[in-house]
Amino acid sequence: MAEYPELLHTAIDTTDVRGLAEFYRQLLGLSYRPGDEAAASGPDDADWLVLIDAAGAHTLAFQQVEQLERTTWPAHDVPMQMHLDLTVADVGELGRQRDRALSLGASLLLDRTADADEPLYVLADPSGHPFCLFVG
Repeated sequence: MAEYPELLHTAIDTTDVRGLAEFYRQLLGLSYRPGDEAAASGPDDADWLVLIDAAGAHTLAFQQVEQLERTTWPAHDVPMQMHLDLTVADVGELGRQRDRALSLGASLLLDRTADADEPLYVLADPSGHPFCLFVG
């Protein structure tokens, strides 16, 4: 018997399940769980999708919701509630990955790359969920 529960994945609410799953699939180099891939033709009515890593472990899941109010971060009118922290090897990679995220549909919320101690970007995914990208 296990002493602790095991984290299966982090589930993220979105009004566009396939769109947000595809954003993170491309950004993080993940794959769809078998059976969750997009159909070759016809409508995509997925309301729950899971992304897995190269070893097949669940990483992120996406759940359809009817509406989702975007966070107003850094103001606290609508809090972010949670965010993902993503790391890269160095400052050069930080800029490259920011550009990749932006090309995939992210938006820049904060540029703190002038901070010598902890240069970072805060971006929002296409559904408005913030995530941090920094040198780890």
